Amino acid sequence: MYNFFYISYHNSKRDSEKLKINMRNEFIKLIQPIVENEKVKRMDKYIQHGNTSCLEHCVAVAYVSFYLAKKFHIHCDYNSLIRGALLHDYFLYDWHKKDNSHKWHGFHHAKKALANATRDFDLNPIEMDIIEKHMFPLNISLPKYKESYIVTLADKYCSFYETLCGTACFSF
Repeated sequence: MYNFFYISYHNSKRDSEKLKINMRNEFIKLIQPIVENEKVKRMDKYIQHGNTSCLEHCVAVAYVSFYLAKKFHIHCDYNSLIRGALLHDYFLYDWHKKDNSHKWHGFHHAKKALANATRDFDLNPIEMDIIEKHMFPLNISLPKYKESYIVTLADKYCSFYETLCGTACFSF
């Protein structure tokens, strides 16, 4: 009897590891077109929280969003989920610098990120909603799609982690 449970546990653990590897590979394939874009790479020079760059933060938010959707079997548009998450903080400035245009960053950066993203990429309505509404409830517009809610939640989690720990909650 013991042998059965031991084997079942280790098979389950091995299957879980395979699933994580498959999920990670799928995630990498989905993010590549965006993270290889030269304009998106510029996000790496701006700090978001702690010592985490905007690019690192957005990759972490995208992964946590993807992981949550997969883990909880939430059927959604995974490509839009990841693209929206990767571009949700595409505002392209250092909000830590003393500048009146950055004074209310928390309230206004989503609109700036959306303007930049729509200028540089072809976005669908889900991706635009994710970018525009990710600061709910600070921005009072409710997200319209489940993908937007997932990214909003993942963004709060990653921001909290990065602020407390000073590093991204997920990296390659």
